Amino acid sequence: MSASVWLTAQTSAPAQRADRYVEGSAAHPAKMLPAIAAQAITRYTAPGDLVLDPMCGIGTTLVEAVRTGRHALGVEYESRWAQLAARNLFHATQRGATGSGEVYCGDARHLPDLVPERHHGRIALVVTSPPYGNSLHGQVRSSRETGQRGVVKRDYRYGSDPANLAHTGTDDLLTGFTQILTHCRPLLRPGGTVAVTARPWRERGELIDLPSAVLAAGEQAGLVPAERCVALLAGVREGRLITRPSFFQMKNVRAARRLGLPLHLIAHEDLLLFTAPPRRHRRRSTEELPAPAEPTNRR
Repeated sequence: MSASVWLTAQTSAPAQRADRYVEGSAAHPAKMLPAIAAQAITRYTAPGDLVLDPMCGIGTTLVEAVRTGRHALGVEYESRWAQLAARNLFHATQRGATGSGEVYCGDARHLPDLVPERHHGRIALVVTSPPYGNSLHGQVRSSRETGQRGVVKRDYRYGSDPANLAHTGTDDLLTGFTQILTHCRPLLRPGGTVAVTARPWRERGELIDLPSAVLAAGEQAGLVPAERCVALLAGVREGRLITRPSFFQMKNVRAARRLGLPLHLIAHEDLLLFTAPPRRHRRRSTEELPAPAEPTNRR
């Protein structure tokens, strides 16, 4: 596989969204960085192509697609975010986007039933990211802002539905995500691309290597690994990284270092790219769902 570094955080996430997303979009606990979606779309598609995000959240992939003349489809499990994604699409159209988009509310583990048949085999690019469950930091308000003692967290949870993949354990998450990638495969046109952003997280001090698990999931879904890239979450200024960590990232790293653990801030996400194999070489139907990929735990 080839590799490259993508400069996707030269400006902060709020600056990238600015007035391009409607009020309330910041409340989603795990938003994709717009520049990551935008760069994948411009690299791997042409104007008029069709882009899909099967776990679209507030519709970042969709907005960035229609702004560059592509057409976009999004599937979102929670109705709250599906409605917000539709509003963001409409907002983009009102501001001059030339592409068109649709949002479907449902479980992406049943993707072929949600995406209209007329789009099957026509998707040029899938851009998505698995949910991160309890590892989310959300947003914080200090005592200076609230007048209360301590730090108040908000917007750090998905909805309350236990069937949501975000609320399952790591094994079930990977089983479900492998199913989603498997169902993406027949929706892709020959030679189509799948781009998945993922980052590791720590659970009781152990590093959960989600990017490697996603790579294995893609292979088990019948996709062909093509690239593993670094999408920076930090800016680059005169050869130096300008990190933009959350409050809890800073807090956890400082606490670990006081205990003698040499932890560092995460300044990138892995961007894993797959291609759809030629149809004549596809070995499994979408009904033959593979076993889940195993995550790698490292101290």
